[in-house]
Amino acid sequence: MGEAASPRIQAKAERRRAILDAAAGLFSAQGYAGASLEDLGAAAGVSGPAIYRHFPGKQAVLGALLVGVSEELLAGGRRVAGAEHDDAARLGALVAFHVDFALTRPDVIRVQDRDLASLAEGDRERVRSLQLSYVDVWRAALAPLHPDEDPARLRMRALAVFGLINSTPHSVRRHGGRVPASSARRLLEAMATAALNAPA
Repeated sequence: MGEAASPRIQAKAERRRAILDAAAGLFSAQGYAGASLEDLGAAAGVSGPAIYRHFPGKQAVLGALLVGVSEELLAGGRRVAGAEHDDAARLGALVAFHVDFALTRPDVIRVQDRDLASLAEGDRERVRSLQLSYVDVWRAALAPLHPDEDPARLRMRALAVFGLINSTPHSVRRHGGRVPASSARRLLEAMATAALNAPA
C-alpha cells in the first residue's frame, strides 16, 4: 500500500507546487485582488474548484506562497552563511544568494511587496518573523566587518541592499531594457558589496 500511496503523494505535491508557481506569476501580473480562483486554476492547468483540493481558498494560496518563500530565504541564508569561515566570503556568499533569488523569483518579490497586507493575520506575522530572522543572518555577517556599528545600523545596511537587489529585475522589465543575466548578476553583486562595505 505504501508503494501505491507514494506516487499519489508526489503528484499532489507537484500539483500544489504548480499552483503556487502559477499564483506567483498571476498575482504579480494582476494583483492578488484582481485574480480569481478561476484565473488561478487556468494558469495552473486545473479547474478553479480543483484549487480547493490543495488550499482552503485564495488567501491560503497567498499565505503558502509568501510564507514558503520566506522560509526558503531564511534556510538558504543560514546555509550559505554557515558554510563560510571567512568574514568577507560569508558576506559575499549571502550577496550571491540573494541576487540569485531576486533574478530567478522576481514575481514573488513583487507579490510580497504589494500584497503582504492581504495575508491572513497569522501568515502575516509568520512572514514578518521569518523576515526579521533573515535580516539578522545578514546583521551577524556584517558585524565583524563593521565592529563599531550598532545592530540597528547593520540591519539598515542589509535592508538598503535588499531594496537595491529586489527592485532591479522588475525595474529593468518595466522600462523595456534587457540585460543578460550574467551581466546583471555581476553588476548587482558588485553594487551590493560596495554598499554593504561603504564607510559609515
